[in-house]
Amino acid sequence: MSILLSLALVIGLVFMLGYLLRRFNVTQTGSAQMKVVGSMALGTRERILVIQVGEEQHMLGVTPQNINHLARLQTNLDTPAPSGESFKLKLGQLMQGQKGKDHD
Repeated sequence: MSILLSLALVIGLVFMLGYLLRRFNVTQTGSAQMKVVGSMALGTRERILVIQVGEEQHMLGVTPQNINHLARLQTNLDTPAPSGESFKLKLGQLMQGQKGKDHD
């Protein structure tokens, strides 16, 4: 009986670790040419990402069905972003500055 309980515990632990890895996207990797600078959740499955490609940074809207290019940033965000809060603050400032301006 103790062997069966130990096996169930190990299997449960494996599934829990798999869920946590998927939930927090620990396996995400970047390259020298393209990397995620920051992200912000807009809903349960919607996000805004800022990616850096070479020297340029682009804002993308990501949903389960689509990835849309929202804007090319005129002023690059700092890399790496120290925390999610600073990214939210800078993104808010950037969006306030572009309010009323036309962009791609």
